Amino acid sequence: MELGRLEYLQALVTEFQVTDSPEAKEQVLANLANFAYDPKNYEYLRQLQVLDLFLDGLTEDNESLVEFAIGGLCNLCLDKTNKDYILEANGVEPIINCLSSSNEETVMSAVTTLMYLTTTQSRQQTTALPVVECMLRFSLSASRRLSNLATIFLEDYCTPLQVEEAKNLSRHTAVGIPLPKD
Repeated sequence: MELGRLEYLQALVTEFQVTDSPEAKEQVLANLANFAYDPKNYEYLRQLQVLDLFLDGLTEDNESLVEFAIGGLCNLCLDKTNKDYILEANGVEPIINCLSSSNEETVMSAVTTLMYLTTTQSRQQTTALPVVECMLRFSLSASRRLSNLATIFLEDYCTPLQVEEAKNLSRHTAVGIPLPKD
């Protein structure tokens, strides 16, 4: 059965790479993101370079592909090897860019992924001032899920000084990342 799992995942990756159909790409990436939820698949997904597939998906114009790519990364980054890979592949910046998505699921996955990726080495990047500012805005969102998640991010991942600095900065600027639409 284990051999079958690798072959099945390989078939999905191949289908993603060869198909021209946007719907088929979405379907395959959604499937891969679901498989990324199971730690039994981590080694296979690394072997098939699915982390790179997800990282590349973050820059797609197709919002559904971005949603499934960030969802897949979110599922994978609880594993230390995957977390290290994402950090070393400069994955934090494209993940931060997902915070400006109008798709709430994409934003929720991006915030959660940043939480999972925060280490003593990566904290400076995952809790950079623009991110903290964004979380302050999200904490005021009408979406309960987003506001609660942003509040947890601010309380558990940011220092009081970072939060204060972001509050002061946002008082002096009107530009910012828009809240996602429901």
